[in-house]
Amino acid sequence: MSSIDPSDSPMSDFTTTTTSTNMSSEIWKANASTPCQPEIPANEASIKPIVIGVYGISGCGKSTLLGQLKDKLGTFKYQFCEGAEVITSILQGPDGLESFRNFSPERKTQIREMAIRKIARDAADNKKIAIVTGHFMFWSDKGDDGDVVWTQGDLETYTNIVYLDLPQKTLASRRERDIGKIREHISEEDLSTWKCFERDQLRRRCYEAGILFTAFKYPEVESVARLVDDWVNVTEDLNVSRALAHLDNLLEKTHRDTSLRTVLVMDGDKTLTNEDTGKLFWKIALSRRQIYLNPDPLKAIFGGKGGYSFNAFRQAALLYGEVSEFDDLCLVVAKLVTVHPEFIKFVEYVAQDAGSRVKVLVVTCGLAGLWETILHDGYGLEHIEVIGAGRHPDTFVVTPSVKSALVSRLQSRYGARVWAFGDSSLDLPMLARADEAIVVVGAEESRSRSMESALMKAIDHEGLRARQVLLGETTQPRLDTSRLPVIQLQDQDFLYSITRGATHSLPDNVVHLTDTPAAQVLMTSTRDASISGPELRRAHEKIGWFLATQCITKVIGLENREIAHVQGYTVTGHSLRNESRTIIIALMRGGEPMAFGVNEAFPQASFVHARHAADLRAEHLLGQRTVVLVDSVVNSGKSVVEFVQHIRRLQAELQIVVVAGVVQEQALLRGELYEQLSREGGRLRIVALRLSRNKFTGKGGTDTGNRLFNTAWLDGSRCD
Repeated sequence: MSSIDPSDSPMSDFTTTTTSTNMSSEIWKANASTPCQPEIPANEASIKPIVIGVYGISGCGKSTLLGQLKDKLGTFKYQFCEGAEVITSILQGPDGLESFRNFSPERKTQIREMAIRKIARDAADNKKIAIVTGHFMFWSDKGDDGDVVWTQGDLETYTNIVYLDLPQKTLASRRERDIGKIREHISEEDLSTWKCFERDQLRRRCYEAGILFTAFKYPEVESVARLVDDWVNVTEDLNVSRALAHLDNLLEKTHRDTSLRTVLVMDGDKTLTNEDTGKLFWKIALSRRQIYLNPDPLKAIFGGKGGYSFNAFRQAALLYGEVSEFDDLCLVVAKLVTVHPEFIKFVEYVAQDAGSRVKVLVVTCGLAGLWETILHDGYGLEHIEVIGAGRHPDTFVVTPSVKSALVSRLQSRYGARVWAFGDSSLDLPMLARADEAIVVVGAEESRSRSMESALMKAIDHEGLRARQVLLGETTQPRLDTSRLPVIQLQDQDFLYSITRGATHSLPDNVVHLTDTPAAQVLMTSTRDASISGPELRRAHEKIGWFLATQCITKVIGLENREIAHVQGYTVTGHSLRNESRTIIIALMRGGEPMAFGVNEAFPQASFVHARHAADLRAEHLLGQRTVVLVDSVVNSGKSVVEFVQHIRRLQAELQIVVVAGVVQEQALLRGELYEQLSREGGRLRIVALRLSRNKFTGKGGTDTGNRLFNTAWLDGSRCD
């Protein structure tokens, strides 16, 4: 996803006032100096009703559409108002509107603000949605001056605007046929000038203030009513639910009869390509005069008051919906987009090596149909599914929270290990939730400008563990390679780490050294029946230190620290990331010696003994980043799950690493521990010296705890 810097000027436009605006050619070319972004008091904003404005120049059919909407939607949930009638009611009397025309501009503005605020108050009191016809400006063909009559009250009250953008010939014809009202004759050319000025000014103000805006060239009541229903009923939570339902339907079709082990979730723009497809689309659309906008309309939307909010993404979808040649433009843009060849080779290799057990999903905040055309038609990658935004009100938009929710769904419902690839700060929630996070780094001039600081914060303060892939021979890495190690997409170890999870049922958040020479040597003393007591405890301490330095450092990561060299100068040393904010919990009794070994490797970490999960209290975890649970043997995994769930109730976001000398393999393939690992994803890791298929649970002289402390004469060992 490309990144738009909100500090950039959102639109190139000119300043208007609430009373009058001279529309000479010089002013049309001027730039806006002060954006209209009202500050709404918190108590007012919290109860702000939905107020939908129906706008357009005189004679476009606002009143007609309002009546049709009233018939279609009814008055149970809605109230329908003509702005002029509300002004008349405020002035009290049939001559009120006539007297209003003689008021000073300041007094007119005051009355107009009273009217719109009364409409909002009535809607809030009646718990209804208000639909209101209004005027943005008035025009006269006797001169170049037009009066903008939109007020600060309008700006603060409206939540949505429908603009009737009829063609000029249709406008002229409607005005001539409307014998019920006396209107001055305005040429088609002036009608077009009036309409375009009004529409573009109103659009700009709505974008800046976060008011949803859309223009209809042919405003049929069915289409407008459907849009109103979407505006009223679709919340951010419902939008997420629609996206999750779409994912479920997609996987039901493609993976009904095959198991899904691994999913690669990839962003689109600036991740798979150097191009920003949204900017390309609008560059071509504007060149074809498909719509009259600022040269960078997406910057205008996301650079406004709403930022990258749910409503801002909805606004972008509405804007795409205004383009008549949408499908043709998507085809044109698709032909101009080049996917990085490294990614083409990567997904082709994964598909060939792992088949249907690895799913590749492109999840983009951009247009789903456009990306399907790029990947399916342009590159023949039909096996890649695309989840993205649409352009109609009954679809969903893809926001950062949707990306994160999709990753979570893949992990929890489908038990998939998720690798996420993204380039911008909008991808960070997805990267943080994934089991493995890969930051894609392209050429410096096309990178997301907001990503550097956001990435640093996520790694240093929010526990993100990620790697980066550099696209291009001269591309420089982000941050530093100790914080963000560099990988190559074609590296055989990297490819194997992805396909291994697809062909083996063992969860990939398990790290073990089974059958390695080091494990064979270290396990010898622990399996020797003649060794017990202090000698066995020392063997367990060695294992704890070894697993800490060899495995935990890779799972959690390292951080730099300055140290004094023996020759008298300062050099860079390394320690466990957030070591001083790590707590080691020895599961008693058997986990204590190994936990001491872990503590020997990480001396700045805290140390706590716990026999039962309830022994851990909230104060133990206060201010911590990582919890290391240490036990000598994990059999069924029941005790580990109890500890993990208890920790989650106390501190939901902590990274948890379980360290053990031996873990029963079956506990990792099915049952409570396997289910917990699937739910947790990358937030829970297991580090083991060895996996065992032996289901034997020791008692008396064969129990590890009894051997460690020479208490074999005791009957009944702690079982996990």
